[in-house]
Amino acid sequence: MITVLSRHRSAIVFSTLTVMSIIVGLACIFIGSVDIPFDEVVNSLIGKGTQKPTWDYIIHESRIPLTITAALAGAALAISGLLMQTTFQNPLAGPSILGVSTGASMGVAILTLGAGGLLQGIFGNHIGEYVTNIVGALLGAGIIIAILIGFSSVIRNTLMLLIIGILISYLSSSTISLLNFFSSAEEVKSYVVWGLGSYSGVTTQQLPLFALSTIIALLWSLTLSKPLNALLLGERYVQNLGYNIRNLRNSLLTISGVLTAIVTAFCGPIGFLGLIVPHVARLMLNSSNHVILIPATILCGAFISLLCTLLSVLPSSIGVIPINAITPIIGVPIILYVILNRKRINYFN
Repeated sequence: MITVLSRHRSAIVFSTLTVMSIIVGLACIFIGSVDIPFDEVVNSLIGKGTQKPTWDYIIHESRIPLTITAALAGAALAISGLLMQTTFQNPLAGPSILGVSTGASMGVAILTLGAGGLLQGIFGNHIGEYVTNIVGALLGAGIIIAILIGFSSVIRNTLMLLIIGILISYLSSSTISLLNFFSSAEEVKSYVVWGLGSYSGVTTQQLPLFALSTIIALLWSLTLSKPLNALLLGERYVQNLGYNIRNLRNSLLTISGVLTAIVTAFCGPIGFLGLIVPHVARLMLNSSNHVILIPATILCGAFISLLCTLLSVLPSSIGVIPINAITPIIGVPIILYVILNRKRINYFN
């Protein structure tokens, strides 16, 4: 009976999240900072075109890429947070806590502020800025992941490894602050704008690369449900199943870091999603079984990210609100609920 009820609940959760994601995703296409009539958006989507060429351009070159990017980025950050929370057996673990997203930001800061716009000079301002963000974020996150993996080879205690990640995050933030202090006003402004976080920076030309890399990493995460469930039962159980606990932990850190680095490289640092979405998925399923928790987290991450995107464009008369100004409004109440009701939530058992 429990299995039947669990499957029934899972089916309801998956169906609800899928339908809600589609509805909110369509709303992001129909609603934006430019007021386009509903029927004109429909005509553009079915290929009939609109009365104004600029409307077609906005729909196909801005809103559709924005919607796809928001869904994929939300799913990626959500899975990154889920993997870290399970790895460290801590509901407050996440990409930002362990310093991965901060490391990605530090990499961008070094190339943007410390290197004096070197890549912009080589490739030109627009392409150079794009290359700087991609290369800097991937290198920065990669360095942090390598450091964490290095420490994990000598430190078996996950709590101590979590503390080391927090310390690395503080060092990365300090490096960013120093670079800001010694940089010119123009360089600081460029970095600050990138640091606000935005899904709109991914163009139709960049979208295939972003989508392909994100989807491959998400599919990789789907194969980890069995070892993740084993981790819930302790390291001895993991070893009895034939897994090398150190290699498994390094793999989880790597895939989590790759997901965070991809999103940060293309969209800038997006806060709170990696921390809050796994909690929402667990609350909806009332389960810590990663066979259903991973796909539910992907859908939930896409939905919440799309919802934040929609909220950011609703006050169209005053422009688009940065995503990082929206996510804490949703995230803080959820985290407070988790802290106050931690014993009643089905986390790691």
